[in-house]
Amino acid sequence: MEYFNHYKLHFSNKSFLHALLVAALLFSTSLILNYFASTYATKEASGSVTDIILSNTSVHDVDGIFVYGTYALLALILFIILSKLNTLPFVIEAIALFYMIRSIFMSLTHIGPFPTQMSISSDLFSKLNFGGDLFFSGHTGLPFLMALIFWHVPRVRYVFLCFSAALGAVVLMGHLHYTIDVASAFFITYGIFHIARFLFRSEYELFCNGILKQ
Repeated sequence: MEYFNHYKLHFSNKSFLHALLVAALLFSTSLILNYFASTYATKEASGSVTDIILSNTSVHDVDGIFVYGTYALLALILFIILSKLNTLPFVIEAIALFYMIRSIFMSLTHIGPFPTQMSISSDLFSKLNFGGDLFFSGHTGLPFLMALIFWHVPRVRYVFLCFSAALGAVVLMGHLHYTIDVASAFFITYGIFHIARFLFRSEYELFCNGILKQ
């Protein structure tokens, strides 16, 4: 009953529905931009470059960890935002901004994948990973963005930080990303979080206070 009332309260509120619609449109746009940027970056990709870590380590088969770790991350994000609907618009908008900015970065420099990059068995992930969509690492940046957003909840913060560190290590072990893709993700994502707070002020206020306005 408590969850039913929670959903009824939010989905009967015009301001929440408007914010949710805007978030959905932004997220859809970010996915489209990400697709075209990934396709373009892969098409224009040059040769690979040396890397201080990848050039000095052997590739490891981390296919299962990569695939199921990503599924677990997405499931956790969905569980949290669907449990607390006041977090939904800001989180979706922040993720949309994350992928929009990542699309811009991917379009700027076109370095080919590292020669020993492992192959991914999952058909879904094979279709989503084009080969040239390297900078910056989304698998490292997305959980770090969630950690920043939920920084005020220690248990959630630490879980997402662990996801960020673990997936960052996994993509390096599988030679799926260059070291700079992983290292830069933390700094760029930190900036994205603060840009999102500035651009989506009303949604961030709803996120923090859980107060609906008609």
